[in-house]
Amino acid sequence: MENGQQHQTGPALEPLRRLIRGRLAALPPGLAEFILFGLKQAWACLFGALMLGLIILTKLVWQPDWPIHRYDALFLMALAIQVTFLKLRMESLEEAKVILIYHLVGTAMEIFKVHMGSWVYPEDAVFRIGGVPLFSGFMYASVGSYMARAIRIFDMRFTHYPSFWMTALLAIAIYVNFYMHHFIIDIRMVLFAATVLLFWRVRIYYTVEAKPRWMPLVVAAFLTSIFLWIAENIGTATGVWLYPGQKTWHMVPFTKLGSWYLLLYVSFVLVTVVCRPQPPDTPEIRRAQD
Repeated sequence: MENGQQHQTGPALEPLRRLIRGRLAALPPGLAEFILFGLKQAWACLFGALMLGLIILTKLVWQPDWPIHRYDALFLMALAIQVTFLKLRMESLEEAKVILIYHLVGTAMEIFKVHMGSWVYPEDAVFRIGGVPLFSGFMYASVGSYMARAIRIFDMRFTHYPSFWMTALLAIAIYVNFYMHHFIIDIRMVLFAATVLLFWRVRIYYTVEAKPRWMPLVVAAFLTSIFLWIAENIGTATGVWLYPGQKTWHMVPFTKLGSWYLLLYVSFVLVTVVCRPQPPDTPEIRRAQD
């Protein structure tokens, strides 16, 4: 029993899940929880991890004379992953909705950013809009997928969570600034401050095994932005997209961490449209937030 929650892996993988749980039961409780935390994190980011793996694999093996473009193959493989997840019940319908919403939002921003010359996709593709291959939307969608899956898998609960309209206004302001800073002043410093003011009291309570643990939401957003920055370095290293003047690979500037940090709040608010944040349901946690 995992704190009364059903952390579903789908019927096809249920025997493997039970096998792993049996092996963990033989370990010291602290070590077992640590390993289980890593396994659940891996399960939550499975979609994004598969996409990164495919990006690296196609970079290594793809040949220019093959009958299908690399970008188109990535798009079709992303679709296949999505269909497989739903077919095998490895993903809930709510999580699929998050992926669809974020795919549309991410693709729209990609089209604008490529048009403004922020970066470029150097290879050909059939499934392409405005110079943007459609698989790129799945890279954004994988962020929303991770958030929706992590909320379910870790039974996340939130204390002192602000009103939805306040979070929506912040997300809209961040999203609009990604567009408007090309034409007027960049207000990202104001937006950084707004995220802290709005969310500094919010704790994320998550359960790995039985005991609820917590982390400040702002800290969680910053740590997640580091992993996204690493993923972006993988994307540029494999030539999936390139920044202006980039002939040979070099590390993505640390300033991009700020962009990912802000984008995570847009992602999270989009997730909450489908999966509304729930307050803690235990007396101990409720007392702690008073």
